[in-house]
Amino acid sequence: MDETASAAEANRRFSQLLRGVHTGRRYVVTSHGAAVARLVPATSGDQAAAAARAVLIERLRRQPAVSVPRWTREELYEDDR
Repeated sequence: MDETASAAEANRRFSQLLRGVHTGRRYVVTSHGAAVARLVPATSGDQAAAAARAVLIERLRRQPAVSVPRWTREELYEDDR
């Protein structure tokens, strides 16, 4: 679960928060009670993106190719208004 810190608190304790992030902790920074930023380990987003990309590539590999006739330029830019 993410810990919450106000913007003023995050400003005062920034080094401490970074040490916490280094150990895997996550923080939500708030301003006037509303979340405005998230401090998370830099690799967490990279790993999530890589995992999502791998799932997509595998799904595309398993998906059968569809036989569709070639479109003409007129068909591509046809206006159906």
